[in-house]
Amino acid sequence: MHNLIAIWTSLTSRLRGVGQTLPPLILRLIMGWEFWQSGVEKYTGENWFADVQTKFPFPFSVIPPNISWGMATWFELAGAILLVVGLFTRLAAYSLLVLTFVATAAVHWPDMIAMWSDLAKGYAITDSGHGNFKLPLLFVVMLLPIIFQGPGKISVDYLLSRALKADPMPAPRADAYAWALAALALSIPLLMLIPAAGAALLVAALVLAGIGRFARA
Repeated sequence: MHNLIAIWTSLTSRLRGVGQTLPPLILRLIMGWEFWQSGVEKYTGENWFADVQTKFPFPFSVIPPNISWGMATWFELAGAILLVVGLFTRLAAYSLLVLTFVATAAVHWPDMIAMWSDLAKGYAITDSGHGNFKLPLLFVVMLLPIIFQGPGKISVDYLLSRALKADPMPAPRADAYAWALAALALSIPLLMLIPAAGAALLVAALVLAGIGRFARA
């Protein structure tokens, strides 16, 4: 049994070692390519944001369509480049996360949700009258590890940290402040899609921050 545990520990430690390099790189390349394609389509295509302007969440609903179209285009193009090279990676990934939530609210979210079954029907690639938020949800799931775990070792961010003699991968901390930060980061985009859930996360972030401060006192 001891030998089996030792073998398992040896295998998992090596997988974790490679996991700091390979999975983040693959995620960055895939998401970079997807957002680059979307940005190029907007750059070369016609502006259709005026058709869904009323569905945009605030404050994007009050931004003129020409401006919001340009913002979306360049956020996707610039964000894609930053993801691929791994520069300001977390900021780029979070910006694209917010953009994905805005797009989901405006284009992919069901118009009416009477019950959970209506929402489940929207988990699809093609819209059959109940929305089609499956693809943007997958984008969110792929962006979250980049935001929380970082770009990995094959990135400009990692090289810059080494050059500045900063720890490129500081030891993880899961204290109350960490959970407050996570709740805050998720609450902002969620407020635009499911306001009640976003507000609940925002309150949770404040409570957790208070707990963290009390624990340190």
